[in-house]
Amino acid sequence: MSNTEAAPRVALVTGGSGGIGRAVVRQLAAAGYPVAVHYSGNRAKAEALVAEVVGAGGRAVAVGGDVADEHAMAAAFDLVEAEFGGLDVVVHTAGVMRLAPVAELDLADFDEVQRVNVRGTFVVAQQAARRLRRGGALINFSTSVVGLQFPAYGAYAASKGAVEALTLVLARELRGRDVTVNTVAPGPTATAMFLDGKDAATIDRLAAQPPLERLGTPEDIAELAVFLAGPAGRWINGQNIRSNGGIV
Repeated sequence: MSNTEAAPRVALVTGGSGGIGRAVVRQLAAAGYPVAVHYSGNRAKAEALVAEVVGAGGRAVAVGGDVADEHAMAAAFDLVEAEFGGLDVVVHTAGVMRLAPVAELDLADFDEVQRVNVRGTFVVAQQAARRLRRGGALINFSTSVVGLQFPAYGAYAASKGAVEALTLVLARELRGRDVTVNTVAPGPTATAMFLDGKDAATIDRLAAQPPLERLGTPEDIAELAVFLAGPAGRWINGQNIRSNGGIV
């Protein structure tokens, strides 16, 4: 019997204390996964979520660190393996968004977006590629804006285009490992990061774009990530999947 059959599948969710990440943690825990809840700046939120999972009968631990710091992430992965005996699923939701037209964006903001979203994804993917057990899954996060090209999203869309390219390359590099690598690309989703700085008219306009005529919820996006993490998603590999209610 393999490790993944003998024991529950173990998951690490980066950005696990944030909107989509929190929904992913809750759904993975409900499905029986021991879950590591990663945080960068808000330890209290991560520990509160851990307490919630444990209080419901699950297993969870909080792990901190800058996703773009390879030493911090190696230590975080070490902690997960020490706590739970191995690692099967990494859901990388951590990211930042800075919006402005290309002509106006402060290059310091551009550098921050690329550092967190591109380097951070590469660092986490590198650790996942080295450590995930057979039957494992890495789920990265992009954005539907890569295809929709909304104005003011230039830096963010550029960073997520890099995530999509990395995902496709890594899926092929892991041939023979029985590890899947996919990207979830949400459309407009009602998270604090998305809603911040937008007036009601802008939010209403974006909510009206999908044929389903609403914003996505963190739970909508988490459903797809958890599907890709589990046995039903094993034949999906090297894909960028837009979860956006039908926006084209």
